[in-house]
Formats: sequence, C-alpha cells, structure tokens
Amino acid sequence: MDFARPDIKKRKAKIRTAWIGLGIVAFIGASVGILNLKPAIPVVTKSTLWTDSVQKGTMIRNVRGNGALEPEKIVYLQSETEGRIEKINVLPGAIVTPDTVIMELSNRQLEQSIFDLKQRIKASEARMDDLVVTLQSSRLQKESLIATLQSSYTMAKLEAEADEILFSQQVIPEITRRQSSSKAANAKVMLDLEKKRLLIGDESEQSQLKVAQADLDNLKASLELKIKQLNALKVLAGIDGVLQEIGDQQRLRVGQRIGPSSTLAKVVQPDKLKAEIEIAETQARDVQIGQKAEIDTRNSIISGLVERVDPAVKNGTVTVDIRLLGDLPKGARPDLSVDGTIELEKLEGVMFIKRPVNGQPFTTLKMFVLGEDGIGRKVDVEFGRTSVTTIEVLSGLEPGNQVILSDMTQWEDFNEVKVN
Repeated sequence: MDFARPDIKKRKAKIRTAWIGLGIVAFIGASVGILNLKPAIPVVTKSTLWTDSVQKGTMIRNVRGNGALEPEKIVYLQSETEGRIEKINVLPGAIVTPDTVIMELSNRQLEQSIFDLKQRIKASEARMDDLVVTLQSSRLQKESLIATLQSSYTMAKLEAEADEILFSQQVIPEITRRQSSSKAANAKVMLDLEKKRLLIGDESEQSQLKVAQADLDNLKASLELKIKQLNALKVLAGIDGVLQEIGDQQRLRVGQRIGPSSTLAKVVQPDKLKAEIEIAETQARDVQIGQKAEIDTRNSIISGLVERVDPAVKNGTVTVDIRLLGDLPKGARPDLSVDGTIELEKLEGVMFIKRPVNGQPFTTLKMFVLGEDGIGRKVDVEFGRTSVTTIEVLSGLEPGNQVILSDMTQWEDFNEVKVN
C-alpha cells in the first residue's frame, strides 16, 4: 500500500528550480563574457607588404614627368603662294644642306603675272622716255623765249640810254625819252616773268618725273616680288639638318595643290636637341630655371639644366624645357619619348621615408609601425614636403622605425595587426 510523500515532490521542485537558475546565470555570464571579448588581431603576410625604415639625413626633393626630345632649331618651310607639286626630290630622313631642293612647285597664273608685269614695265619706261623728251623740248622753248626777251630788253635798255643822252642835249623831245624808257622797263618785266615761269616749270617737270618714276618703281617692285615667289616654288631646306616631315597633318604627294602659307616640310638639326617635359601643375610651382635635371632615354641618362618653364598650364601640366649637357648618346633623336627628373632642393637633417600609398604633402596619415614582436601598431604620422619617391616626416615616427607603406585601408578598424 503506497503512501503520499509531499515532501519529496517539493524537494524535486526546488532542485529543478535551482538548476534552471544556475543555467540562466551561466548563460548571462557567458553572454557578458562574449560581449567583452576584444576582436582578434588580424594576421597579414609579410611578403605582401611594402615596408621601409625611417631615415634621418639629406633628402633630395625632385619632381618627375615624361615628354620627348625636341630639336632646338626647327625650320618650317611654307608656301608663299598657291601651287601644284610637280616633283619631290628628297624624303623624310634625308640629310639636307641650305641649298637642297626639297620639292618643286608650279603656278601658271604667277608666270603669267610676271610676263604681264614685264610688258607693263616696258610700256612705263617708254612713257618715261617720252615724258623726258617732252619736258626737255618744253624747257628749250622756254629758254629760247627767255633769250629772245633778254635780247629785246638789252636793245630797249640801250635805246633808252641813248634817248636819255639825246634828250639831255635837247635833240629829241621828252615824250620820245619817256617812250623808250617805258619800253625798256616793260621788256625787263616780261623777261623776269618768263624766268619765274621757267623756274616753276622746272619744279613741275621734277614732280611729273617723280610720279612717273614712282609708277615705274612700283611695277618693278611688284615684278621683283613675283619673281621671288616664282623662285620660292623651288623649296630649299634653308639649313644643314635632316628632313623630318613632308607636309604637316598628312604627307604631300606629287600633283597635289597647296594653298598659301601651307606647311610644305619640316627640317631639324638632330645634333642639337632639348627635352620638353610635362610636369603636373601641383608639382611645377617649385621648378626654377637653372635647376639640375636628368633625362632618361631608356638606354642612358643625360644630365641637363632647366632652361624654360612655360607660364601657362595646359591639360593640368606645365611644359619645362631641359637643355641637355654634353654629347648626345646613340639613339637620341627628335620625338624620342623620355622621362625627366628635376632636382628641386636638398633638405638637410630631416626625417624621411619612402612615399607611402596615399601619402600627400602636409597631411596626417595613420600608419602601422612594426615592433620587434611582429605586431604593427597604428600611429598618426604628420608629413611635410614630398619628392618623387620620398616624403618628409614631421612627427609620429623616430629614426629606425619600421613602417608599413602599403595600402592598409582594409585594416583601418584595427589598431594592431600581426605580421607573419
């Protein structure tokens, strides 16, 4: 016969409640512990990182750009008139002298103009000769009239003098003396007037001759210009050098017609080259004339000096001309692509490292410094002036520190990384 035991049932309920309470406490403790756990330090493979040691000493600031070798002297040969290409005597790459005929053009209209001008000059010279003869004849007539008037005046003067004597001797009446005196005075007036007319005629003759001569000279100058243009149809190189191009945008062909001022050819002196380097406008502000430079032609390095800095910015760059020093290496030729490095200044006694990814001048960047335990710890690094491959460190690092230069953006939420 079974008996009810209420005390055992109560004890089991208490035990069950205790276990549930312990489970809840354990769960809460575990949750709190998990929440308080720090994230695990990420591990980075050392072979994938780019590192450098902080140095202190002399840092050379420089800027770099690319460009090409260009001739110091370039002669663009242009047409003075329109014409048709009849013959091309030399091709690009040929060595030329000042008298080398590169090509020959023709212009029938120009030839006809020269013929017409020659005929007009002949007609003008004939008119000039006729004018000279006419003026000389007119002058002779005036001189003849003056001679006649001079003779008449002389006779009238002598007659007046004779009548004056006869009147004083009371041989002739006074009226006769007055008539002869008036006749002599009138002859003198006529003579003086004709002499003045002769002087005025001389000035008029000179003016007519000058006008005629000016017309003739104008025709001769036009003929000289046309002949010069005709001679220019034989296109000469003009300098010692190398013919670099025939034409401008496209190569010219025999039979092609060209207009005035068209570029016919380009002649350069390949032994006198300079480098034209394009420098980013943000880096070009410190470039000055006279600074040292090095030009890399891919097979040699050429020393040079900054000769000119273009004051204008084009497409975000500034053109810098570098004068090359010494003899040119083999293979140096116009339009050869080159890289140029310009030395801006030397900074003495400064800390610097190789330029990290995202390293900009006068900014602060978070970087990882590697310790002896292989842990990279994040620090704030303040940068100063920059160069092509190096950057000045103002604060945040010490000489000898090993820093990670690679892009660590993916680890920016961590203050430490483990490097294996």
